[in-house]
Amino acid sequence: MDLRHLRYFRAVAEDLSYSKAARRLNIAQPALTRAVQELEAEIGATLLERNRRIVRLTAAGDLLLHDTAILLSRLDETVRRVRRVAAGQMGEVGVGYIGPPTGRFLAPLLAAFGRSHPDVTVQLEERTPERVWEMVARGRLSMGLTRPVLAVAGEALTLECERLREERLCVVIPHHHPWAGRSQVSWRDLRHRPLVALDRREGVGLHEAVLRGCRNARIDPSWLHTPSVVGTVLTYVEAGQGIGITSESVAALDPANRLRFVPLTPTQQVQLVLVWRRDDDAPAAAALRRLILEWRDEGRLAEPVPESNGPGPDPGP
Repeated sequence: MDLRHLRYFRAVAEDLSYSKAARRLNIAQPALTRAVQELEAEIGATLLERNRRIVRLTAAGDLLLHDTAILLSRLDETVRRVRRVAAGQMGEVGVGYIGPPTGRFLAPLLAAFGRSHPDVTVQLEERTPERVWEMVARGRLSMGLTRPVLAVAGEALTLECERLREERLCVVIPHHHPWAGRSQVSWRDLRHRPLVALDRREGVGLHEAVLRGCRNARIDPSWLHTPSVVGTVLTYVEAGQGIGITSESVAALDPANRLRFVPLTPTQQVQLVLVWRRDDDAPAAAALRRLILEWRDEGRLAEPVPESNGPGPDPGP
């Protein structure tokens, strides 16, 4: 059925005049008459009765007018929604992320995106770096804010990756520790010290950066604890159970400033990256990616070092 015929029929039925409807539709009256006749033939029922003086609806025509108004209204709304989806103004975006490195900017970034795209739903999934990559590669997430990981066979061909920022590795110590007044700690100072860091399975990129720093300093790390949750690293340190090694963004998990985060030297950094499928052309996801990269270019994803954890006097070893 030609939707144009339904629109023409509705115009005649509302005006009860072929001439008025033809003027409103800006078409010739014979063409309008022919369209209504074709619709009646297709349906197999008389919709309008007409003589030289009046046009009136039949019972069948009255029913069709009622249902046509509903149908065309829903169609118009569907077209509007489709256009909004195509423009990235509607839809759903799945975002995988890792906690502390995104903690300072993720909420304000999503708030800004929500103001410009109020009809786009963002679903957040906090996972390990490796799990984020896997879920993006399988299409279960639109994008990920995560650490670089070694790509599984085939993933490198399907995924795009953009560096967002880098952050330093730090030792985490209580305020009463002898190193608490330092502005930096050498990797060599960690020799034979009991260390606490996130388990490799929960953060391969971070763990590899720690091992790289140890190798460069020619020391073998002495692991006392390797918990699966970064908050537990801080708990061990506060309890006097070793020296923690984390990225500087983990300081956000210590709002009471019970611990000191002191940069390690020579500097070792870990990256935060944005990863997505190369073939993901969903407009809403593309809009969020553009905003993330805009914030990166404007420096709004940078991780400030908390003032209480900033450099202080260095009394030496």
